[in-house]
Amino acid sequence: MHNTIRRLVIGPVMATMALTAPAWAEDSFQPPKMTAFVAAGAGGGTDNFVRTIQPMLEERLKTNMTVINLPAASGVLAHQRTANSEPDGTSLDFASTTFITSRAAGQNPVGLDQLTPVARMQSDVMMLVVNPEKYDNLEEFMANARENGQKVVIGGTHAASVDRMAFLGLNKQAELELSYIPYDNEGSASASLLSGNVDGMMNEISAIQGYMEAGRMKPILAFSAERLDAYPDIPTTAENGWDLTFGNERGVFINAQTDPATISAIEAAFKDIFDSEEYQTYAKRSNLDVRAGWLGSADYRQALEKDLAFFEELMADN
Repeated sequence: MHNTIRRLVIGPVMATMALTAPAWAEDSFQPPKMTAFVAAGAGGGTDNFVRTIQPMLEERLKTNMTVINLPAASGVLAHQRTANSEPDGTSLDFASTTFITSRAAGQNPVGLDQLTPVARMQSDVMMLVVNPEKYDNLEEFMANARENGQKVVIGGTHAASVDRMAFLGLNKQAELELSYIPYDNEGSASASLLSGNVDGMMNEISAIQGYMEAGRMKPILAFSAERLDAYPDIPTTAENGWDLTFGNERGVFINAQTDPATISAIEAAFKDIFDSEEYQTYAKRSNLDVRAGWLGSADYRQALEKDLAFFEELMADN
C-alpha cells in the first residue's frame, strides 16, 4: 500500500544512535556558530520553542546560534537546507509533526535517510475543540455528527497538517463522514469556530488555553490513551475504542551523515536542557507538560516511523 520510495530509511545511523547518549559534558562539542532552521513561521508554537531554548543551548555548547524561519511548503525548505548542510553538527532543523505528515502526504521529499532525529522535546495533546454555545459535550457532538454527516464541518490548518490527520483518523475510527476545511493559519481556524462557521476544530491543548479560560472554546475529546491529570473531565479517544493517541510533537533533526558522536553530544545537551528547572518552568507555563515530551534519538526515530505508516494509511484511504 505504501510507496517504498517514501519510507523512512533505517541504516547505520540508527544502529549507532541506539546507544545511550553520554552525560552532557561542557567540552564535548563547542562549535563557534550554529544555525537553527525552523520549519514554521515566527510567533507560532515551534518558533516559540526554538526562541526559548536558544540561549540554553548556546550556554551549554558555548556557541552562537542564528535562527532562520522557513515556513514555506510546510517547512520543506528547512528540511532541505538542513539535509544539504555540511554534516558537522552546526545546522539543526526544528520541526513539528508536520515533518512527518507532509512526508505521508507526498509533499516532503526529505526522509530519515537524509535527516536523523536528535531528540523530541514536546508532545502536545491533540483535541477536538468546540464552541460551548453550540455543543456542551462529546455526546451532543457525536449525535449531530451521526445524524448530519458531511454537513458537520471541522476546521484546522492546511491539508498536510496533524490537524487533518486527526480529522481523518476520527472519521475512520468513529465511522463518521465529517467534512474538513483547511485554513492557512491557526488564527483563521479559531475565528471560524468562534463565529459558528464550523462545528469543531482540531487543535493542541496548549494553543487554546486563553480561549478555554474565557469560556469561548471547549475541548471535548483528547487524543490520548488515558485521561489527562490536568484535565480529568475530558474523555479520550482510547476510552471510546478509537486508536488515536497522537498529537503535535516538536523535535530537533540533523544531517544524517553527521558523526554519531557529535549527534550524541548534541542530544545530551538537549536532555540537559529538558531536565533543567528553567525549561520545565516554561513547559508548565505553556501547558506543554500534560504528556511526557522527551524521547532520545533512537526512540524518536521509532515513533516517527510508526506515525508515518499510520498517516500514510490514512492518506491512502482519502
